[in-house]
Amino acid sequence: MPKFVLALDQGTTSSRAIVFTKAGKVKATAQREFPQLFPSPGHVEHDPEAIWKSQLATARGALRKAQVSPKQIAAIGITNQRETVVLWEKATGKAIHNAIVWQSRITADLCEELKAAGHEKTFRKKTGLVLDAYFSGTKIKYLLDKYKGLRKRAERGEILAGTMDTYLLWRLTGGKVHATDYSNASRTLIFNIHTLKWDKQLLKILDIPEVMLPEVKDSSGHFGDTDPKLLGESIPITGIAGDQQAATFGQGCFKKGMVKNTYGTGCFTLMNTGNTPVTSKNGLLTTIGWGINGKITYCLEGSVFIGGAAVQWLRDGLKIIKKSTDVEKLAATETDHGGVYFVPAFVGLGTPYWDPYARGIIVGLERGTTGGHIAHATLQSMAYQSRDLVSAMESDAKTKLKQLRVDGGATANDGLMQFQADILGTRVQRPVVAETTALGAAYLAGLAVGFWKSQNDISQNWVLDKEFKISMKPIKREALYKDWKYAVDRAKNWLN
Repeated sequence: MPKFVLALDQGTTSSRAIVFTKAGKVKATAQREFPQLFPSPGHVEHDPEAIWKSQLATARGALRKAQVSPKQIAAIGITNQRETVVLWEKATGKAIHNAIVWQSRITADLCEELKAAGHEKTFRKKTGLVLDAYFSGTKIKYLLDKYKGLRKRAERGEILAGTMDTYLLWRLTGGKVHATDYSNASRTLIFNIHTLKWDKQLLKILDIPEVMLPEVKDSSGHFGDTDPKLLGESIPITGIAGDQQAATFGQGCFKKGMVKNTYGTGCFTLMNTGNTPVTSKNGLLTTIGWGINGKITYCLEGSVFIGGAAVQWLRDGLKIIKKSTDVEKLAATETDHGGVYFVPAFVGLGTPYWDPYARGIIVGLERGTTGGHIAHATLQSMAYQSRDLVSAMESDAKTKLKQLRVDGGATANDGLMQFQADILGTRVQRPVVAETTALGAAYLAGLAVGFWKSQNDISQNWVLDKEFKISMKPIKREALYKDWKYAVDRAKNWLN
């Protein structure tokens, strides 16, 4: 009998593969970074081939580390950076262009043109999303416009489009399956979250041929089987979800009103709103969480574009640390942020501001400012931005958040998690298994093949590692947050 599930976690800066046990524990993991490409200011791309090679290598590596044969894997689940999109030739599998990354602002001007033409309300009503360069639809249009004759080829069915889950599924099945799930489709700006179909009106506005788009399916169910040449055996692929929805599932947020926050390249807060889509009045997104057995779970989401990526900038741009994990040590050289605030709006601001023309700033610098102060400010920027999201969510839900479940690499930093609890005024709960994005994909895959019998089975796997309680006085909390808002105001609309 198969004893494990393999999760492929295709992230923004690296690809990972994790072998999970039935108890939801990590048996083995493998990870590889891949290059970040910056062709112009505010524009971010990835080489799809580099992503594919890194993901396949980690899948093989995780199985090897776990000393597990492919026959012992019950199923594969895929989770992915969501709005990143790639176009490729159906006949050859060759990408037409680099993947356009979710962070890229390359279509910001196009979004402004669409707003000026009066389309904003239409997109918002049908997709639950704001008209922003963040999402996939305008990226597809950008690529179709960029290459002469490409749209005609797409109309003839020669060119396929998809987010990274779709691209990986295509490659893993040897080009046999072109599909995605409801959660990823709901992030494209061209999928109607009410009718659960690609929206013909929106496709016409963006001039995107529907024939190039993948079939949309439940997040838990049989998508296809791997080409046996890749991993040594044919393994069923039975779970797919965008990274933030997968993390919400992995955190066991199955009840209406439950909230999680993921600290990765960006920071993303999701609230389960049940089987009804809730329209936000505070800049949040209405999105599909997952689809299981034909039933849809909706979520409210807040999105921060630059979270942990700011730490990578300290490493790669400012070069004041050698590796990302050094940031905690550098921050420890000072007792606090020294009055420094860092708004890492490298590619604009997401929720609740939605300002593609904002850019990053560091304010409060003095002659005595050190790298330690800047490290503090960098870590705290994740907590401040997360409060921006939670505040919007509390306003929409008309309730005070009682607790926040957290996951992602940065949650290993106790100092950051304590500051998060303090600046929110809310208890923060970190589970034993912090890799909940990959775990969610594993759960979705495992449910489809009976490896886990029910969501109740999964809920019992969730175990608290540490709870961070409020230690800061309200007057200090609000003073710090007020100064953060001042700093954000200075970063907004920088390019206009």
